[in-house]
Order: sequence, then C-alpha cells, then structure tokens
Amino acid sequence: MGSGTLVNIKFLCSNFWHFIALGFGSGLSKIAPGSFGTLMTFVYFFLIHKLDFQLQCLTYILLFWLSFVSTQKTLINLNVKDPSCIVIDEIIAFLFVLILLPFSPYLFIIAFILFRLFDIIKPWPISLLEKLPGAFGVIADDMGAALATLILTLLINIYVFA
Repeated sequence: MGSGTLVNIKFLCSNFWHFIALGFGSGLSKIAPGSFGTLMTFVYFFLIHKLDFQLQCLTYILLFWLSFVSTQKTLINLNVKDPSCIVIDEIIAFLFVLILLPFSPYLFIIAFILFRLFDIIKPWPISLLEKLPGAFGVIADDMGAALATLILTLLINIYVFA
C-alpha cells in the first residue's frame, strides 16, 4: 500500500504512534510537509527551553525514543521506505539543533534555512545515512543534516555575529 492512499486524518488519529510520527498532523500538508514538521519543532522547543540543560537533554532522549518507535511502527503500517508524511524525524533532529544553539531568533532562522537545505539536498555523507534500514535510516539522515546545520550555524555565529 502506498502512503498517498492511506495518509489522511483517519490514519493520523488511528493510533498514538501515527499521531506522533506525522507531527501532530503537520505531516499531512500537501505542500512541504518536512518544512511544516520542522516548524512544529519550535512548539517542542518553547515547551522545554526554560528547563535546565540536563532536563532538556533527558526530555530530548525520551522524545528521541518516542520518535524512533513511532517512525518504526508507522513505516510498518504504511509499508513505505521513507514517506514524506513522517515528519517526527525532522522534528527530533531540528530540536537537537535548537537545544544546542545559543538562544537567538537570528540563529534559529539561519538554522531553519540550513537544516531544510541539508535535509532536501542531502549532500555526502548525509546521503549515505538514509540508506540505513527502517527508522534508523529515516532518522539518521535528518540527524546528519542537523549536525551539519549546528556546525555551520555556530561558525556563522562566531564569525559573523561575534
């Protein structure tokens, strides 16, 4: 079964794991679901950003686990390798970036743009990560994009804004 025929509000609400994997519905967007999912990350971030760093990390680990399980279960139900409707991978990867960046709206905008570029273009070695099986591959390429985004955004912060 292809994801195009199955993914709708009914599928989203059919179980908890789908709801998580589809980014609370942001993955249902017909236009740029990955970008809508990435924007959803700001909701997560603003819920945890005032916690101390250790609690943010603990929360992140829990969310990462939830994202992995929900991705794996949704992939099995859709029977598709990496459907665009699953956006929890963008959310969890971009949350990694937001937690580790200095709090700055300018840096967040730069990071958003860079992350979307890296996620869409998937330059080497990010392109290798998506070849991993199942949820590992779905999440790994976004984590690669997040790491590249974090490094480049921090360099921009040091050399442009400092």
